[in-house]
Amino acid sequence: MIRAIFVSCKGFYLSLNICKDLLKMPRILVIDDDAAILELIAVNLEMAGYEVSQAEDGIKGQALAMQLLPDLIMLDLMLPKVNGFTVCQRLRRNERTAEIPILMLTALSQTQNKVDGFNAGADDYLTKPFEVEELLARVRALLRRTNRIPQAARHSEILSYGSLTLVPERFEVIWFTKTIKLTHLEFELLHCLLQRHGQTVSPSEILKEVWGYEPNDDIETIRVHIRHLRTKLEPDPRHPCYIKTVYGAGYCLELPAVESLIDFNKLPLSVAQENNSLT
Repeated sequence: MIRAIFVSCKGFYLSLNICKDLLKMPRILVIDDDAAILELIAVNLEMAGYEVSQAEDGIKGQALAMQLLPDLIMLDLMLPKVNGFTVCQRLRRNERTAEIPILMLTALSQTQNKVDGFNAGADDYLTKPFEVEELLARVRALLRRTNRIPQAARHSEILSYGSLTLVPERFEVIWFTKTIKLTHLEFELLHCLLQRHGQTVSPSEILKEVWGYEPNDDIETIRVHIRHLRTKLEPDPRHPCYIKTVYGAGYCLELPAVESLIDFNKLPLSVAQENNSLT
């Protein structure tokens, strides 16, 4: 009898712990040296149900990211001590923080600033001043995309065409006999194009499906990640033959049938060197 009661209590406490984990609020780390911006963001995030931690400079921000391992990081670029670009690069190089989504918040609004931010490893980029509703929408989209199973994993069949196979469980792609690791965004982008193989996919359609929103001024966001995909999949990224740009319309993935594919690992060394010199 006593043992039965003990087992029952143990199950009760186990259930409580499970419920506690399910009810755990996502933690967001905000790194910004503007006290007014920090307070504005923190108040609105907490009202939306998030747990918020704050840092006022790059060194403290990086340290807190390593310590807390938050669900999402908001990162300003013009930080004291260490700038946001460097912090982002360091977090991406560390395996403990490499997969944490990073949303850059900055007054730097030039196209090249966005390109630099994405190249440093940012998942999204929002310029100041911003509307709180848009900020919260970006947060929801990032958390939804990184915390749930990828789009491809929702299908029971293996997604493949020719010598390209997506492996959603590991965010990898098998290209011929080579396994290539992709970021979450690269994987979702490739999956989006693969579902419409041979068709032109508009930027607004890509942004809505992959990023979870449909802004009018973030075309550069897609361009940067398309360029990253081409670097990993194309034999000559500067002259792509698979991930094509349809000017004024969008992007199109065109993969040849198996019998017409060329294994680029078997190309003569001189040809490989020529391709490398073009990139």
